[in-house]
Amino acid sequence: MSTELYPEERSDIVVIGGGPAGLAAAISLSDAGFRVTVLEQAPEAVWEAPSFDGREIALTHHSRTLLEAAGAWERVAPDAISLLKEARVETGRGHHPLMFHAPSSQDEPLGWLVSNHELRRALFASARERNGITLCPQSRVATVRRGQDADYVHVVSSGETRRIAARLVIGADGRFSPTRRRAGIGAIVHDFGRMMMVCRMAHDVPHDNVALQWFDEGQTIAMLPVQGQASSLVLTLPPEETSRLLNMEPEAFAADIMARTDGRFGEMRLISTRHVYPLKCVYAHRFAAPRLALIGDAAVGMHPITAHGFNLGLRGQETLTQEVSRAAERGEDIGALSVLRRFERRHRHVTMPLFAGTNGIASLYTRDGLLPGLVRRAGLRAAEMMPFFRSAVTRMLTDPEETPAAHTRAARLPR
Repeated sequence: MSTELYPEERSDIVVIGGGPAGLAAAISLSDAGFRVTVLEQAPEAVWEAPSFDGREIALTHHSRTLLEAAGAWERVAPDAISLLKEARVETGRGHHPLMFHAPSSQDEPLGWLVSNHELRRALFASARERNGITLCPQSRVATVRRGQDADYVHVVSSGETRRIAARLVIGADGRFSPTRRRAGIGAIVHDFGRMMMVCRMAHDVPHDNVALQWFDEGQTIAMLPVQGQASSLVLTLPPEETSRLLNMEPEAFAADIMARTDGRFGEMRLISTRHVYPLKCVYAHRFAAPRLALIGDAAVGMHPITAHGFNLGLRGQETLTQEVSRAAERGEDIGALSVLRRFERRHRHVTMPLFAGTNGIASLYTRDGLLPGLVRRAGLRAAEMMPFFRSAVTRMLTDPEETPAAHTRAARLPR
């Protein structure tokens, strides 16, 4: 069928995927003066008010600054924000932990913990208020066609197909991104062969705003402090064991978790739904192609051990906005490969060491047996004796870098 038969729209930039990274990118680019269209497959009611999905996001100082600039932080209810004052890493049972504290010179926590669905809701509300953003729910991308001066995104919505011309397309549609696949971009996929179960547990012993990461024989446990006397449980196990726990009655499940945690949190009760996710990490071979950029999990899907996936997603969209805005100021084509390569180089410089290091640590710390256990304990003892190492990790956790000054308004695609 001739493309002339499709109704055509024009936008400076089309973002495929309305999750946190995609919405944050749309807000940043709109604030820089671009007209942005966001395509999301979910219905508007689900997009506007997503339900609890078990995932808690540990935010760095830099991420909070970005969310404040986007007008999203103020939309998160105070009782939905939990402080992270310390992080505690343990291996095995009864061994000395490695502790990370916020610098004593700062009257600030290590970070903040906010539920993923709360961040999605806040970013959607902020994006909806911007005149430069068009939000398109229940929109499925059929194809993306390359043109000389624009890409043409063919979108199916309510049974009808329309065409959107854009100088730049951004793929923000998850770690198994259809946009990345359509562009012929491969990815490194590290399958740990385990599942991650997440839920909230109330407990009698206070958490004192300390995040625990516990590498035990046969399992990895994280307890992340949330408001009230409760924590977000992140339990990593083989698939068959995860399935068994998922189908337990709440009382039996709580008893099982109490046994797994040696009763250190006292009596425990399940206070949320349980959710399970495959533990697979992804790193795209390329973050850019002509008129295409990948951000969020479509570019880098991190292991949750460092809780840095969302923070890297925010950093990626910030870097892309900077490079696209600078290109527009210089009169360059914002979809030119030379422009997007600059974004790619900067984002790869930030993400590659974290991705490789995190996967290496996760592989060691989830491997059972005597030798891996000895290596883990030796590593923690060595780290405890190296203040500079703890300072470097603390800086990574807090990420105190300030955001650059606001971008000037960019040139727009003529209507």
